[in-house]
Amino acid sequence: MTLMEHLIELRNRLIRASLALLIATAISFIFADRLVDILTIPVGGREALEAIDVTENIGVFMRVSLISGLVLAMPVIVYQLISFIVPGLTREERRSLWIIVPSASLLFLIGVAFAYFVLLRAAVPFLISFLDIPTRPRPQSYFGFVARLTFWIGVSFETPLILAFLARLGVITPQSLRQNRKYAVVGIALISAAITPTVDPVNMLLVMLPLMLLYELGVFLSRLTYRPR
Repeated sequence: MTLMEHLIELRNRLIRASLALLIATAISFIFADRLVDILTIPVGGREALEAIDVTENIGVFMRVSLISGLVLAMPVIVYQLISFIVPGLTREERRSLWIIVPSASLLFLIGVAFAYFVLLRAAVPFLISFLDIPTRPRPQSYFGFVARLTFWIGVSFETPLILAFLARLGVITPQSLRQNRKYAVVGIALISAAITPTVDPVNMLLVMLPLMLLYELGVFLSRLTYRPR
């Protein structure tokens, strides 16, 4: 294919992905209200929030619908991306891709579930009750906080897959991962401190321990996938 044909193909894939996102977002309007109830459980329900802007509530509703639509449309978006890049891959690379994509999606969802069911339920009560000062979060700030936290925790849960992929390419070795474990602990501590919404060591450990386990899982997987360059 010529460069122009590649660009046309990319445009068509992006249009299909955008249409899938638009349709999924429209469908999300049906259950967005229920999703708001679920997301506000850690803070004590939607009654614990207080809006101060006229358009804040509808803005939150649209944001929740868009995020939900993105999750629903993700299989279609990933399919369009894979369909665009697969013709340029070797047979072995194609086989690896069909393993990597589902694994990445599963790890991300596990990370999001961990953030919601463990981290948020431990951190939010601590934050809103600190110093015994009555706190009524704004919907906009609360849902932004939840979205950022769950996203970055989900991304951090991709660590084993990233390490295994880099070992497959020969960029890193299992030996180097084991030898640099102490530096990895320091790095994980810094990442945990940046991700954790509170400064207390308990919530920081709630993030550090899973990341350490994921690092060790990445070391194990790198031994299975490593190939010298």
